[in-house]
Amino acid sequence: FAALSRGLVCSRRLFSTTTAATAATAKLKKKADPMPPKGKKGAAEEPKAVLGRLSHSLSAGIVGMPNAGKSTFFNILTGSSVPAEAYAFCTIDPSNARVAVPDERFDWLVDHHKPASVVPAYLNVWDIAGLVKGASSGAGLGNAFLSHIRATDGIIHLVRGFDDVDVPHEEVDVNPVRDSEIIRDELLVKDKETMEGRYAVLEREH
Repeated sequence: FAALSRGLVCSRRLFSTTTAATAATAKLKKKADPMPPKGKKGAAEEPKAVLGRLSHSLSAGIVGMPNAGKSTFFNILTGSSVPAEAYAFCTIDPSNARVAVPDERFDWLVDHHKPASVVPAYLNVWDIAGLVKGASSGAGLGNAFLSHIRATDGIIHLVRGFDDVDVPHEEVDVNPVRDSEIIRDELLVKDKETMEGRYAVLEREH
């Protein structure tokens, strides 16, 4: 009984010593690494993206000169049936469709793991009205359609390479290189305006 009592006393002292050491360690850790205060005031602000958009979905706009075949390509790509007539600016309001993105790697994973649900990647495709030379200055249907392009994450630039007397060309003759440069230059002008505006905002903020 005496030996048992001495054992209990020793165990109690050891427990007390361990508890005190644990409390001291926790106190030091709290001082070294304090928890951030609760609420929005203590939360660190996420850095703002200077360029681009943060999104879980992607969108692409089909751009090009009028009568380049954009609406026809849109219909083939998406299985839609938007009007695709042989006259300039047949498309005014942009059309949109959601298309599954084929991926052999995704198909392999589905075949091997047999998930309960299958959700492939999707791309939102926009059929945007044709751009003409001087669109950035208001020519043709002007800046409204350049703003539609700006709202997408990327562009699909379609250039006409066919000649058809029943399908008129904005620049009279078919010249894919010239048409590509016209679209490029119009987009560059709007990009420059966007960058200058954003730069002015950043200057004011800093």
